[in-house]
Amino acid sequence: MKNDIKKGTKRKNAIGYDNWGYFFIAPFFIVYLVFSLIPLLTTFIFSLFEYYRVGLTTVGPTFIGFENFKAIFVADDSLGKYFLNTLIMWVMGFVPQIVISLLLAVWFTNTELNLKGQSFFKTVIYMPNLIMAATFAMLFFTLFSPNGPVNGMLRSLVDRTNAAAIAAGIQEPMKPIYFFNSTAWTRTLVATMNFLMWYGNTTIMLMAGVMGIDNSLFEAARIDGATPSQIFFKVTMPLLLPIFVYVFITSLIGGIQMFDVPQILTNATGRPDRTSMTIIMKLNAHLQNKNYGPAGAISLLLFAVTGILSGFVYKITMSKYQNKR
Repeated sequence: MKNDIKKGTKRKNAIGYDNWGYFFIAPFFIVYLVFSLIPLLTTFIFSLFEYYRVGLTTVGPTFIGFENFKAIFVADDSLGKYFLNTLIMWVMGFVPQIVISLLLAVWFTNTELNLKGQSFFKTVIYMPNLIMAATFAMLFFTLFSPNGPVNGMLRSLVDRTNAAAIAAGIQEPMKPIYFFNSTAWTRTLVATMNFLMWYGNTTIMLMAGVMGIDNSLFEAARIDGATPSQIFFKVTMPLLLPIFVYVFITSLIGGIQMFDVPQILTNATGRPDRTSMTIIMKLNAHLQNKNYGPAGAISLLLFAVTGILSGFVYKITMSKYQNKR
C-alpha cells in the first residue's frame, strides 16, 4: 500500500515537472505569434483590399479579392525585371563571397599551414559585418561620385601620364566618370558592398563546419597520398555540405530581401533606368504611397518565392549528400 502511494506521488510530481516545459517554450511561441504570425495574416488581409491614399484622401479599404495579385502579374509587367535585377546583383556578390570564404576557412583550419596571427585576421575580416549597410552605401556613394576620391585619383593619374599632350592642347583633361549612370558599374558596386559586408560572417560559419570534421579523416587522406585539391573536393566539401546549404539558403533569402544598399546608393531611383531597382524597393515605394493592397500582395509573393526556392535548394543539395552517405 505504501509503495502504491509513493508511486502515485512520484507520478504526480513527474507530471508537474513536465508541465514546466510548456512554460519555458511559451516565450518563443508568444514572440512568433506577435511578431511573425499576426503580421503575416494582416499582410494577407491587406492584399485582399483596395486601400490607398491620394493626397489627404484615403480610398478604402474595399474588398476586391485577388485583384491585387492579378495586377502585379498583369498590369505591373516590370515586377519580373525587378526580380531579375535582384537575382543578378545577389549572384554577383554571392559567388566571390562563397569562393573567398571557403578558401579562408580552409586556410585558417589547416593544421599543416599553421598560419600565424589568425585571431587578428579573423577579427579584421569580420569587422565589415558590424558596419551598417546604410553607412557602407553612403561611403561608396561618396567615393564613386563625380567629384569623389576615386574620380580624383583616376583624373590625377591620367592627367600626369598625358601631361605633355594636355599642355600642348592635343588632349583634354580627363572628365569625371559617372559610375551611377552605368548599369554594370552600379550593379558591381552593390554586389561589392554585399560581398564585403557578409564574407566575414560566411567565413566564420564555414570555419565552424570544417572544424567539426574529424581531423583523422584529413590525416588518413594525406597518408593515402591525396593532394590538397582532392582532400578539399572528396573530404571537406561532402562533409561541409549541410553548413554550405545553410549558408546558401540564408544568403538567398537575404539577397531576395536586398533593399538598403541599392536604395541609398541610387537615391531610391534604381538608376540607371531602374536596372538596379530591387523587388523590395518596389514594395517600399508602394508603402510610401500608402498603397497597402499591392504591397501586401508583393510581400506574400516574396514569402512564397523564398519558401519554394529554399525548399528546392535544400532538397537538391541534401539528396545528393544523403546519396553520398
